[in-house]
Formats: sequence, C-alpha cells, structure tokens
Amino acid sequence: MGRKYMILIVVSLFLIAIDQIAKIYVHANFELGETITVIPGYFNFTYVRNIGAAFGIFTDSNETFRHIFFLSIPAIAVGIIVFFIYGLPETERAQILALSAIAGGAVGNYIDRIQHGFVIDFLDFHIQNIYSWPVFNIADSAIVIGVAVLTVLMIVEFWNERKKATAGGQKPAKS
Repeated sequence: MGRKYMILIVVSLFLIAIDQIAKIYVHANFELGETITVIPGYFNFTYVRNIGAAFGIFTDSNETFRHIFFLSIPAIAVGIIVFFIYGLPETERAQILALSAIAGGAVGNYIDRIQHGFVIDFLDFHIQNIYSWPVFNIADSAIVIGVAVLTVLMIVEFWNERKKATAGGQKPAKS
C-alpha cells in the first residue's frame, strides 16, 4: 500500500476516533439541549441532534429522501476522495492531508447517522448575544478545514500558473 493511502487511513481513523469519543461522551453525559459554558459569551458545549446536513440543510426534507441521501453521499464522497488521492503524486502531502480530513469527517458523521439516525453536534460558538454559529462537531470541523485547505491550494496554484504565464510574456488565460 502506498504512503499516500497510509496517510489517508491514519488521518481519517484518528479524526474518526476523536470525533466519536467526543460524541459518545456528550451523548452519554448531556441531556438534549444541555449547555455548559466554557468561555462565557463565546463558547459552550451544547448537545444538539442534527437530522439535516450542515447548518440544518434538509432538516425539513422528506424523511425517506434524507435517509437515502445521508446514507449514500458519504460513501460516494469517500470513493471520490480515494480516486483523487490515486491521481495525486505522493509529494502533494497538503492535498492528501486535506482529502483525508474530509474523508474522516464524512465517516464520523456517517457513523452517527447509522447508529442514531442523526448527527451529534456540541461545539457552540457565538459572539455574546450578537451572533451564534450553528452548533457543529469535530467531524464537521475536519470537513471544513479540509475544504478550506484545498481551496487555498487551488488559489495558490492558480496564481502561480498566472505568474508563470505572465513571466513568459504570454497573456494570462481568462477565467
């Protein structure tokens, strides 16, 4: 097995383990809706059950649709990630790590959906009483961080290609 797949497995399993340990703790020790203040005015642990997707998307959708959607998309996403990693050279560590984080996060939430029919969320960030982010979990964080890293890498690559094109006296391609 190649080094890049070892990275995928190790990073994903680590994130899945941390995510699941935290969720098991919250599920076993918190009442639904219970909040414990960690940093007053900014951060709480709040036990929430999310039957939808990120930010509650699809919460009001048909239950059969949600069931099929949420049990198929993570498997498809992990398959696509494995395919992308196959095409990457082992030197592209940042991309491999980012894709591994996304895979670990997808599987972490997938486990919740299979076990409970919902995802356990508990990280509750807010700014005083002014703004509150939707409650999320470690798996969600891994997905968002992975996507953010991939986005930054794509932007950097775009600008590097643009610099190369202009340095060679060529007009940059229009986007």
